[in-house]
Amino acid sequence: MDIKKILAELTLEEKAGLCSGDDFWHLKGVERLGVPSVMICDGPNGLRKQNQAQDNLGINDSIRAVCYPSACATACSFDPALMYRMGEALGKECQAEEIAVLLGPGANIKRSPLCGRNFEYFSEDPYLSSQMASAFIQGVQSQGVGTSLKHFLANNQEHRRLTVDAQIDERTLREIYLASFETAVQSGKPWTVMCSYNRLNGEYVSQDRRVLTDILREEWGFDGMVVSDWSAVNDRVKGLLAGLDLEMPTSYGVNDQQIVEAVRSGSLKEEVLDAAVERILTLINRHQEQRRPQTVFSMEEHHALAREIERESIVLLKNEDGLLPLSKQGNIAFLGRFAETPRFQGGGSAHVNACKVVGALEAAERDVNIRYAPAYSLTNENEDGALLAEAVKVAKEADCAVIFAGLPDSFESEGFDRTHMDLPENQNRLIQEVCRVQPNTVVVLHNGAPVCMPWIAQVKAVLEAYLGGQAVGEAVVDILFGAANPCGHLAESFPIKLSDNPSYLNFPGEKDRVEYREGIFVGYRYYDKKEIEVLFPFGHGLSYTEFEISNLRLSAKKIREDEPLTVTARVKNIGARAGKAVVQLYVRDVHSTVIRPDKELKGFRKVFLEAGEETEVTFPLNRRAFSYYNTEICDWHVESGEFEILLGQSSREPAVRDSIEVEGIVSLPKHYDRNSTLGDLLCDEHARPIIQKLMKEVGMDKQQADFKLGEGAAQMKMASVYGMPLHKLVSSCDRKVTWEEIGAVLKDLGGSL
Repeated sequence: MDIKKILAELTLEEKAGLCSGDDFWHLKGVERLGVPSVMICDGPNGLRKQNQAQDNLGINDSIRAVCYPSACATACSFDPALMYRMGEALGKECQAEEIAVLLGPGANIKRSPLCGRNFEYFSEDPYLSSQMASAFIQGVQSQGVGTSLKHFLANNQEHRRLTVDAQIDERTLREIYLASFETAVQSGKPWTVMCSYNRLNGEYVSQDRRVLTDILREEWGFDGMVVSDWSAVNDRVKGLLAGLDLEMPTSYGVNDQQIVEAVRSGSLKEEVLDAAVERILTLINRHQEQRRPQTVFSMEEHHALAREIERESIVLLKNEDGLLPLSKQGNIAFLGRFAETPRFQGGGSAHVNACKVVGALEAAERDVNIRYAPAYSLTNENEDGALLAEAVKVAKEADCAVIFAGLPDSFESEGFDRTHMDLPENQNRLIQEVCRVQPNTVVVLHNGAPVCMPWIAQVKAVLEAYLGGQAVGEAVVDILFGAANPCGHLAESFPIKLSDNPSYLNFPGEKDRVEYREGIFVGYRYYDKKEIEVLFPFGHGLSYTEFEISNLRLSAKKIREDEPLTVTARVKNIGARAGKAVVQLYVRDVHSTVIRPDKELKGFRKVFLEAGEETEVTFPLNRRAFSYYNTEICDWHVESGEFEILLGQSSREPAVRDSIEVEGIVSLPKHYDRNSTLGDLLCDEHARPIIQKLMKEVGMDKQQADFKLGEGAAQMKMASVYGMPLHKLVSSCDRKVTWEEIGAVLKDLGGSL
């Protein structure tokens, strides 16, 4: 396809028409110029290719497809290579179904555990989120199919998502919410990025030039197409000017006509429209050149992959007395309807018509003696006395009880947020009653986000399966009975109660305004800094074996910020069975002059080790690992000083640590005026001798020498001097300082009165 030639031959109306969908799932073609219509499809965790038009909420049936674990689960694998393989499989499925672009992955930050769409997103941590998203993108696109990284930007709640205005300060935006997309864009190189519904600091993202052009294209180098979330367009012409290329779904010509009129009136330059059309044509051409309609794949093989991915993602939260793995020889009770019909995916646009679903009951009954009781209703939260009594009886007569609990579809889905973190009351009651008669109780959770666990002290073991895809039952049984060793680690913190969460007082906001007042302190950044106890920390995950991290080594003890650092350590399996360790690297600024988290994730490695085996893990770090976003210079800044490197298996359990001196090479601009304090001036190497000379001339140096640390009055006096604005020297000293002298000092320092 000769894109430049086609662009030159298109009419104005045809150009405008290409900038919106033909229907819900197809881009327009131009038959007379040989431009085909192509199809795009929902599917971060499985194809949701609709059989009927105009259905973006799963109302109509979609084709049968493989349902993989949701992002809430896969992020816990801490395994980008596994995400690549999942993307690769989905890319093959897209080729077989002639899909040009798969709509995903979702890289929004889990600001609050209540967000109804959290199951579609990876993490509360932007580094982990962006690494996993990047690998997924590369996997899909390795098969000649595009992806659409979403929902860009700050779409962190479902409440009033079409109109809400997210108020976020610049540093928080850069360090948390933009950072979650940044590596995914720069390393993953998605064909498209999908803009979100919401407003950001007063402007709809769909028409925010700073977000869609200045940052996404000019700073990050994105050269693909920007598409709207479905019906996210507010002002079509303003959106085009901002960098929004394609509106989805169709506007039935209404917004196309607005584009035509804007060009004819001169309010929209035709070259702006041409640039958008060229990006759309480039995507269509890319698909045409790489389409492989004869692609075939085995659903059974992809089902097996879904099972493997879920096995790698399940998190063993608790295992008291080594209760797990269970023996297949025992008399085991499986309790709860989720054992038979698991909740394996979320609701809304990510809902897949799974080709098969295997529950834990079906998987276990193949070779284990299982007694089953449904235990609770999924449609009524109230306790059913007969169901509960039967379950308690079955549990009492067993060697061990495994309770399958979690959140029903009505508790979390796209379109609405949760109002609490509780399981249905009938499930909490079931767990508590079973624990009274059965000391060996295991809870398996099927949920898309953290839940409260008032029974955590009574149960011996907890498996977090999240929404584990169509093979979740088989994967859970693999873990329960030891066919696989759990190796998932939490990609989000589990607070003890909802009010512990940093966004609690400001989620979901008031009317159409939500303020992100917690700033950069999202998830573990908040809990660790505040020293708040959590139910389970970020990065937590147990195994049936044990690992030891030792021999931490840094390639240097002092570096400039523009020099790389290599961190290495030894990891040894000191247990009795093979398993996988997830080694997490955190960086701490020891003496920061700006407010920073206690530590931040900057690297992770997942390694398989046989019993007794050890290996070396390596982490390359660059300046970004030590920097924070400085709004004064509008860039990332490294402060000179000491940084700690911490390695462990969760954010709360550093096993080894070492320190390095990092020299920042960019000096921050200093602006002094009459209100600058003596303390600030004395901390500046250039200003210090000038101020010390002035203080000596007025006798303040003698006063300062009389101060004795440890005496309250002296410390108060010292504080009053260091907090004194420069202009106070004019009226607060025995030998008066003149305004001329103050002006001369400021002139020397590049400031002014």
